[in-house]
Amino acid sequence: MNLVILGYGYTSQAFARRVRGRFARIVGTVRSPERAAALGGDGVEVRAFDDPSIAAEIEAADALLVSIPPDGEGDVALRRFADALARAPRLRWIAYLSTVGVYGDHGGAWVTESTPPRPTSERSVRRVAAEADWLAFGERAGKTVQVFRLAGIFGPGRNGLVNLAEGSARRVIKPGQVFNRIHVDDIAGVLEAAMERPRAGAIYNVSDDEPAPPQDVVTFAADLLGAAAPPAVPFEEAEMSAMARSFYGENKRVSNALLRGELGYRLLYPTYREAYRALAASGEGQA
Repeated sequence: MNLVILGYGYTSQAFARRVRGRFARIVGTVRSPERAAALGGDGVEVRAFDDPSIAAEIEAADALLVSIPPDGEGDVALRRFADALARAPRLRWIAYLSTVGVYGDHGGAWVTESTPPRPTSERSVRRVAAEADWLAFGERAGKTVQVFRLAGIFGPGRNGLVNLAEGSARRVIKPGQVFNRIHVDDIAGVLEAAMERPRAGAIYNVSDDEPAPPQDVVTFAADLLGAAAPPAVPFEEAEMSAMARSFYGENKRVSNALLRGELGYRLLYPTYREAYRALAASGEGQA
């Protein structure tokens, strides 16, 4: 079997590592030939997204993972490769990685896959449109398309322990604010479980069990490292980018009951605590 990954980034690389034994060939795309050369190896053929060979690779694929954000004109991958996708005779599974940002703000209430999206940012508006385009394509082409709405991604090299060690961690306090998170290895596990049960049109929230205040995570990470937690900063006084501030404008608790019930997947890291303990044990955040 062959796997094509459009957007061979942090999350996609974790998935490739998990499933490399299932596929005879894995091809991943990145933005430039230079980036492709830097990432090549480890059982994955990495090429530039605009390489002329990618359409043929898609036509020979059994599975496709799409991890490229849409632009102002729609979904980049679907716009470029719709014909190749429709022609692919063995393509039985297409996974589109989206975000829980599509739900917008719910004042801390729980959301499920049946909660209607009401995005508040332009990037999330684009995601909702891209989800719809991929699901519609699947219906037209007779392909199994699934959408995965990811919570805040973290894992090796990208976590609060590293931020503390680098001096970039902050403890911003906004009363009542919570976020869900998801370890990159659990994303890979959910994708593999869904690939084994390819229900066409499925949408899954990929999140942990415990929505938590961001300052609690920073404090927990500091305790693991035996370091002092950064001082508390009220949200109104915190200096942050417009994008970072927009995340605090959306407050919700994301249910993962569907992936646990339908896919039977058990999270490796149900909460940030198990994940951070494992990361700290592996040396993350150490000088």
